[in-house]
Parts: sequence; C-alpha cells; structure tokens
Amino acid sequence: MVNRSRSGATTAAKHPVRTAAQAVGAVFLLVGVLGFIPGITSNYDTMQFAGHESEAKLLGLFQVSILHNLVHLAFGVAGLALARTVSGARTYLVAGGAIYLVLWLYGLVIDHDSGANFVPLNNADNWLHLVLGLGMIALGVALTRRPADRR
Repeated sequence: MVNRSRSGATTAAKHPVRTAAQAVGAVFLLVGVLGFIPGITSNYDTMQFAGHESEAKLLGLFQVSILHNLVHLAFGVAGLALARTVSGARTYLVAGGAIYLVLWLYGLVIDHDSGANFVPLNNADNWLHLVLGLGMIALGVALTRRPADRR
C-alpha cells in the first residue's frame, strides 16, 4: 500500500492487519510481564511453574502460573515477529485465534481440579480465551478481505 504525501512523495503505509497483530502481540507481552508482578497478580506467593494448585491470579481474576505467563510472553513475541508482513500478521491472528478456541474448548471439558489443568485455567480464563479466539480470527479475516470487484 503506497500513499502520496502533500509534497508528492510516496510513503509505504502499514497494512491494518500488521498494526492489529502488533497490538495483540504487545498486549500479550504486557500480560505475560504483569503475571510476574506481585500486587497485580494476587496470591503471588502460591504461584507454581504449572498445575492447578497455583492460586495466583492476574488482576485477582485470571488463574496464572509461570508456564501460563511464559505462554503469554511467547504469543507476544510471535505476534511482533509475524507482524512484519501482511501474510505473517494474518497467519498469527487466524492461527493464534484458532489455538485460543481450542484452549477454550479444552478448558470447558477438563476437570479444573485435575492434573489435566496444567496451564492452569479457571472459568474467567475460559471465557477470555473464547473472546480472544473469536476476536483474533475476526481481525485476521476482516482486515485482509478484498473488496468485491466493482463494474
């Protein structure tokens, strides 16, 4: 996408899907970092590497562990890296959204007090994963749709 400035010079405008992927990636990085900050994460002293025994909760609502925070950081880095191209940004949003929908389904079917809840997940996490999954896919698809040919 090329734009002309008032002086007539051409500038490369960043595609909206790249901006969206960068924003989503930055939010994931922020959430990953915040998960390691006592006070922002309640019951910080109970945080474990993985497992449902971790009672640490980001913003007092979302159950987290070291593994959970590392996953957020990895998703953030992936978003920033893949946002360098339109196809990478779209892939990040659509595939990442699909992963979050699978994680939402996983969170619905497992017993939250079992070893299968290794991330860990609670009901607030489950609903957030649904919103994230749908939102990321919607951004990836909507921002890369081609307008219909006009005759």
